[in-house]
Amino acid sequence: MSSRNLILILATSGFASTFSGRAVEPMVGIIARDLGSTPQTIALLSAAFALPYAFIQPVLGPIGDALGKERVMKVALSILFLALACSVFAPDAATLFTLRIIAGAAAGGAVPLSIALIGDRVEMERRQIALSRYLVAVIIGQLAGSSLAGLLAQFIGWRGVFGLSTIMMALALTATVLGFRSTLPGRQFDPRTAILRYRSILSNPRALFLFGSVFVEAIALFGIFPYIAPLLEARGGGGAAEAGFAIGGFALGGLVYSALVTWMLRRLGIGRILLGGGFFAGAALLVLGLGGDWKLDAAALLLMGLGFYMLHNTFQAQVTEVAPGARASAVALHAFSFFCGQALGVVLMGFGLRNIGLAASTAVAALIIVCVGVMAATVLGRSSKPAGAAKQ
Repeated sequence: MSSRNLILILATSGFASTFSGRAVEPMVGIIARDLGSTPQTIALLSAAFALPYAFIQPVLGPIGDALGKERVMKVALSILFLALACSVFAPDAATLFTLRIIAGAAAGGAVPLSIALIGDRVEMERRQIALSRYLVAVIIGQLAGSSLAGLLAQFIGWRGVFGLSTIMMALALTATVLGFRSTLPGRQFDPRTAILRYRSILSNPRALFLFGSVFVEAIALFGIFPYIAPLLEARGGGGAAEAGFAIGGFALGGLVYSALVTWMLRRLGIGRILLGGGFFAGAALLVLGLGGDWKLDAAALLLMGLGFYMLHNTFQAQVTEVAPGARASAVALHAFSFFCGQALGVVLMGFGLRNIGLAASTAVAALIIVCVGVMAATVLGRSSKPAGAAKQ
C-alpha cells in the first residue's frame, strides 16, 4: 500500500473520531435543556470523553503491538460507532455520560495507533511530512466539531449531530476494514512482555526527553483554552461566538504548518523548526496576555497553532523511532503524557489567573514554551536519528 493511500484511510477515522470528540462542547446548552440538566453538569461530558481517551493509552499501546495495530483499530472504531449510535437515543444525562466514557476509550484507538502505523510504513526521511498530512484531517475534524456542530444543532438538534457523527464513523470503519483487509497475523498478548517493553522504552533517555517535552508543552499551551471565552466576555471583547472564531485560529495555524512543513524541513531543518515553534508559541501567549478583542486573540491563536505544530509534529515523528519494535507502546506513552499535561495546564492556569493575573500567567507560560523549544532544538537538532532505540 502506498503512503498516500495509507494516509487517506487513516484520515477518515482521524477526522470522524476528532469530530465526535469535539462536537459536544458547542452543544452543551442545547443538551442541558433537552435532558433537564444544568450546563455545568453537561460540560463535564468533555472530561468524560477525554480522561478515558488518555488513560486507555498505556493499555491499547502494547495490545496494538502484540495483536496488530490494524486489528485493534477495527475493534476500537466498531465500539466507537456503537457508542455514537446509542448516544442518538440516550434518554437521560447519566446514560449519555456512560456512552461518552465508552466513546472516549474507543477513540483512543484511532489517532495514536494511526501515528504508530505511519511510523511502521513510512521511512523516517518522509515521516514528518506524512504525519503532517494526516494531521490535516485531525485538525479539520477538531475545527468542524468545535464550530460546525453548534450551528447544525440549531437545525437538526443534538441527536441529529450525534447521528451525523455515527454516519461519519460508519464510513471511517468501512474504509478501515476494506483498506486493511490483508493484515499479518498478530501475536498473543502477554502482559509481562508489555511491561518489559515499557521498561525498555522508559530506560531510553531520548524517549524520556520526548515524553517530558510534550508534557510540558501541553501544560504551557493548553491551559489557557478553557478561559478564553470567559475572559473575552469579562472584558467586553466578544461572546461565545467570537470566542469560537478565535479558538478556530489555532486550527488554522495547524493548516498553515501543514502547507509549509515540506519547505521547513528542506530549508530550516529540525533544530530551527523547534526553535521557531517555541518562539512563535511564546509570542502568541504574550499577545493573549494583552487582553485585546477576539480578532487579536484569533491572530495570536493562529500563531500559537503554527508554533505548536512545529513543535508537536516534530516530537511525534521522533517518538515513532525510539522503539521501532514497539511503536504503538511508545506513541501511547507520548499521547498519555500529552493529555495529562493538558489537564494539569488548565489547573495551573486557573491558579495563575486568580493569583497573578492574565498578563503574568501567560508570560510565565511563554517563558516555559520558549525553553521547551530551545532545549528540544539543542537535543533533537543534533541528529534526525534517535540515539539508540529501546531494545526489544
